[in-house]
Amino acid sequence: MVTIKCQNQTFSGIKAVIFDKDGTLADSQQFLRELGQKRARLLDAKIPGIGDPLLMAFGIEEGTINPMGLMAVGSRYENEIAAAAYVAETGRGWLESIDIAKAAFWEADQHFTPDAETSPLFTGCLETLQALSQAGLKLAILSADTPEGVEAFIQRHDLSSYIQLAQGVSSGEVSKPDPQLFLQTCEKLGVEAYQSLMVGDSPGDMQMAKQAGAAGVIGIAWENREANHLEEADCAIAQLDELKIKPS
Repeated sequence: MVTIKCQNQTFSGIKAVIFDKDGTLADSQQFLRELGQKRARLLDAKIPGIGDPLLMAFGIEEGTINPMGLMAVGSRYENEIAAAAYVAETGRGWLESIDIAKAAFWEADQHFTPDAETSPLFTGCLETLQALSQAGLKLAILSADTPEGVEAFIQRHDLSSYIQLAQGVSSGEVSKPDPQLFLQTCEKLGVEAYQSLMVGDSPGDMQMAKQAGAAGVIGIAWENREANHLEEADCAIAQLDELKIKPS
C-alpha cells in the first residue's frame, strides 16, 4: 500500500488510482468540440433548424466546450439519446429519431478519428503514470467513452505497461455518476473502494467515487485549480504531477 500526498491532503493505504480520460489524461477538448459540431451540422442538414439547439445541448457555444456539458462528460449513448430527443420534437417517431441520430453520429465518426495528435496526453501525464506504477499502485482508466475508445487511447499512447484496466461504457449500461461503475472497476482491479483514489475533471467523477466510498477524490482542471466545478473534490490540482508519493 502507498501513501499519496496532494497539497495539504494525505491519503494512506492506497492500492489503486483510477483516472478519468478526457480532460484528465487526454487534452481532447478541441477534438470533442469539432466532433460535436459535425454531429450537429449533419443532423441540421437532415432536419433544418435543430443544429443550434443541439450545440447548446452538447455544451458547445461560441467555439468552446463546457467541461460539465454533455459532450465533455456524457457517454456516446447519452449523447445519441439527447440528439434523438431533439429529432423527436419535430414530430418523428422515437425509433426513427434514434436511427437518424445514430446515422449522423456514425457519419461524423468517418470524418473525425481520435489519434495521438487530436487527443494528446497532457504534459507530465506519462511521467506521473510511470511513477505511480513503479510505486506498486494499480492504475485504471474509467471513462464515459466506449470500451473500444478507451482501449484505443491506451494503445495510441503506449500506456499498457502502466494501465491495468480500461473501463468504458457501452450503450445502455450504467454510466457516471452511478457508483456501481466505480465499484465494478475496483472489483476488476482486485481492490476495495476505500483503497482507491479517483482523479477526474467533472462533478460526475467526484459524485460517483464519493458515493462508492473511495479513499479520496482529486479534481483536476489543467492550469486552473480554482475552477468552480471542482468544489466537491477533496483536493483540486492544476497539473497531474501535483500527486506525490510520500516516502514510507
